[in-house]
Amino acid sequence: MQRIRLRYTKRGRLRFTSHRDFQRAFERALRRAEVPMAYSAGFTPHPKVSYANAAPTGTGSEAEYLEIALAATRDPETLRVLLDESLPDGLDIVDAVEVRTSGLADRLTASVWELRLDGVDPADARRAVEAFNAAGTVEVQRLTKNGMRTFDARPAVAKLESAETHDAQADRPIDQPCAILRLVVRHVTPAVRPDDVLSGLRAVADLAPPVPAAVTRLAQGLLDEETGTVTDPLAPDREAAATEPPTAGATAAAKAPA
Repeated sequence: MQRIRLRYTKRGRLRFTSHRDFQRAFERALRRAEVPMAYSAGFTPHPKVSYANAAPTGTGSEAEYLEIALAATRDPETLRVLLDESLPDGLDIVDAVEVRTSGLADRLTASVWELRLDGVDPADARRAVEAFNAAGTVEVQRLTKNGMRTFDARPAVAKLESAETHDAQADRPIDQPCAILRLVVRHVTPAVRPDDVLSGLRAVADLAPPVPAAVTRLAQGLLDEETGTVTDPLAPDREAAATEPPTAGATAAAKAPA
């Protein structure tokens, strides 16, 4: 059984798809692309697909990850192209590697987010960021299924800064003045989301965007605590593939005609 790890995006209007919506679309794409999936055992077999840390509904993302198990060996790049062509524009498969290492979920310890605040003066945003970073505690509230919960959002934030330029990959184009924040947040329990950080900015600096923020996840992976950067979680698989000899099945798949 071969396992493949994929990175996919949620762009444009597709950022409003829920995780369950994506699951249904991806399972249809697997059938359209005629991927030789491995299935679970039991009375209701289902394709072996593992999803990792999906972004909340309504946020864009350049870095979502999943893993699939195949019953026959396939070239990862060929498989990526077939699946990408079988999904709607906005749900794009942008990377694929064969699994050579364990623990993908363990390598997703932090995320890099971009927050576009339309109608907010960049100078006001910078002052709010400075206040947030200087605070020892930033208590926010979130409504959960068990009622209103209060927690400290500050420890989860590894880096928060006001960006001078807009990332070309982000979810909305620049068509008016706005403030753009870059946020690196650790994956902790309870989870601290970008909207919790916005609530914290409102609490410490009275920063309240007039319209909802456009939020895009730019990356997720291992957090380098010294630099505050997030590394590519698929890099260990690429490095292992570069040093290990190809399997007989992989060699046959590479030589097979398209």
